[in-house]
Amino acid sequence: MSANAKDLRNPLKRARGFGSAQSGTAHWWTQRVTAAALILLGLWFVATVLCLLHADYATARAAVAKPWNALLLILFVITMFWHAVLGLQVVVEDYVHTRWKEVVLLVAIKFLAVLCALAGVLSVLRIALGA
Repeated sequence: MSANAKDLRNPLKRARGFGSAQSGTAHWWTQRVTAAALILLGLWFVATVLCLLHADYATARAAVAKPWNALLLILFVITMFWHAVLGLQVVVEDYVHTRWKEVVLLVAIKFLAVLCALAGVLSVLRIALGA
């Protein structure tokens, strides 16, 4: 007889030791909400870029410096990196099977995303505030 055959515990009791099954729902919803926001913000971004296609540097800078455009551009940058982190987290968790490599990759992805998002936000703020 194998060791599993002697285990008289309910399968649910055995599965409880593997962590909560409810944490994935919040991740899934966050990924969908950021995707919907990116659709709207992406359409605005493409329209803005198309309007500035043949504009000179001063005109493009003035367009980014407008309060609503600066706000929407900051939201676009933050949402884009947040959505990217969520997607890459799922890929790493699904396909990297060595625990230390998984942790290192997840930390590196989040670090780089925060660094790049801060650089983007600070760039937009610098233009918007006229520095």
